[in-house]
Amino acid sequence: MTLIKSISGIRGTIGGKIDINLTPIDAVKFAAAYGTWLLDRNKNKNKLTVIIGRDARISGKMISSLVSNTLTGLGIDVTDLGLSTTPTVEVAVTLENADGGIIITASHNPKQWNALKLLNEKGEFLNAAEGEKILEIAANDDFDFAEVDDLGVYKKKKNYMEKHIEEVLKLDLVDIEAIKNANFKAVVDGVNSTGGIAIPKLLEKLGVECVELYCDPNGEFPHNPEPLEKNLYKISELVVKEKADLGIVVDPDVDRLAIVNEDGSMFGEEYTLVACADYVLSHTKGNTVSNLSSSRALRDVTQKHGGTYEASAVGEVNVVALMKKNKVIIGGEGNGGIIYPASHYGRDSLVGVALFLTHLAKSKITCKELRNSYPSYFMSKNKIELTPELDVDLILQKMVDKYKDEEISTIDGVKIDFEKEWVHLRKSNTEPIIRIYTESSSQGAADQLAVKIMREISEIANQ
Repeated sequence: MTLIKSISGIRGTIGGKIDINLTPIDAVKFAAAYGTWLLDRNKNKNKLTVIIGRDARISGKMISSLVSNTLTGLGIDVTDLGLSTTPTVEVAVTLENADGGIIITASHNPKQWNALKLLNEKGEFLNAAEGEKILEIAANDDFDFAEVDDLGVYKKKKNYMEKHIEEVLKLDLVDIEAIKNANFKAVVDGVNSTGGIAIPKLLEKLGVECVELYCDPNGEFPHNPEPLEKNLYKISELVVKEKADLGIVVDPDVDRLAIVNEDGSMFGEEYTLVACADYVLSHTKGNTVSNLSSSRALRDVTQKHGGTYEASAVGEVNVVALMKKNKVIIGGEGNGGIIYPASHYGRDSLVGVALFLTHLAKSKITCKELRNSYPSYFMSKNKIELTPELDVDLILQKMVDKYKDEEISTIDGVKIDFEKEWVHLRKSNTEPIIRIYTESSSQGAADQLAVKIMREISEIANQ
C-alpha cells in the first residue's frame, strides 16, 4: 500500500513488497541507518545505548524485535521499555542518559500502519538535516556491523510509565491535592493502546475516579484512532451515562489529548493546549508557540496574559525549535499536543491531563463552562488524496497568486489569513494527501470556506 520515508522517520503499511510497504527488510534498513548515524556522531564514545518502546499495535512486537536486533548487531546496547508511550520514551532517554531513542508507533494512523520515530540524546525528534542524513545512509546501504565480540547488549526495563507519571507529579504547577479535593470522575478512551495503561494509572495517583473505555492494549483499535469528534461518539455517550465530569481521549502513542465535556460535547482538541496554556500563563509570565494549523485562540489567551505568540511550520520539531528560540513556557500543536518545557520538549498527554485537571479543579467550574470561557473559533479539517500526476507545488503557487492581496505565509505550504478566518494548505509529511484546514467564527463558515477552497483547488488541478 504505502511506504513514506521522510526526515521525521519511516512510516508505512505492514506487509507487501520491499520499499513499497513497511516490510521487515525496510525496518531493518532504517534502524541500521539510524544506528550508523548515531555511531558516526559519537565516534569518541566507547558504547552507545538506545531506548526503544512501542504502542500496542499488532505489528509492534515484530517491528520492535527487528529494530532491537539490528541495533545490537551494530554494537549498540538496547534498553527496551516494551509497551510504552511516545512521551515516556522521550523522558526515558534523558533519565537513562541514553544516546537516542526509537518509538515504534504510527501515532494516529489505523492499525495496518506502523512507523519508527527517531530521537536524539535529548529525547527530542531529529531536525531536517539529521533526518536527511539518515535517509542518505539508508539509500546507500552504508552499514558496518559489529564483530561477534562487539555486539550490543539487549535488556528490558519494566514499569517506565510509572516512572514517567512520577516525573509528571513532581511538576510545580501540578496540584495533586486540588485535583483530589475536586472528586473528579473521568471516562478514558485509550483506543486499546498504551494510553489505556498510562492514563488510568495517572488518574489513580491524582485521586480521580476512572471509567475505562477501550483500555485493553491489544492493538485492535475500536474506531479510527485519530481523536476527532466524528470518532468519539461512544465516549460522549458514556460520559453522560456515567455522570462524569469529563472524558479523556488519547491517540495510540499518547502524544495527542482531547477532552469531552460533561454533557458529551467536545471541549475540542484545539482547545486542550489553549486551556493548559491559560493555566500556565496565569502562574508564569511568558510566551507561546503553536503551528500554522492551530487555532487563533492560543494567540488570544497569550495576549490576555501579556505574552506574545508566534506560529511555526507544522511538525513537532519545528514547534520545538521556535519554542527554544523564543524561550516560551508552553507550546504545542492544535491537534491536542501539549509541549511543556518544564517537563521536556515533547508532546505529552500525561502532562496535559495533569495540567488540565489542575486548571479545572482550581477554576471550580464545569468543563463546559471552562470551554465557554475561551474565544470561540471553529475549524474544518479536510484532505484531498494525492495522485502521481498532480503537481501540488504548482497548485499551491496558483493559490498564492489568487490571494496575493491577503496576508500569506509560505513557510509551510500556504496559509492565507483573512480578517476573520484563515485557511492552511499543506502536503502531509505522513500520508499522500493535501491537508486543508480552515478556521472561522462558526462551524458553518469554516465548512463553507473549506468547500470553496477545495473547489478552487479542483478547478486549478483540472486546467
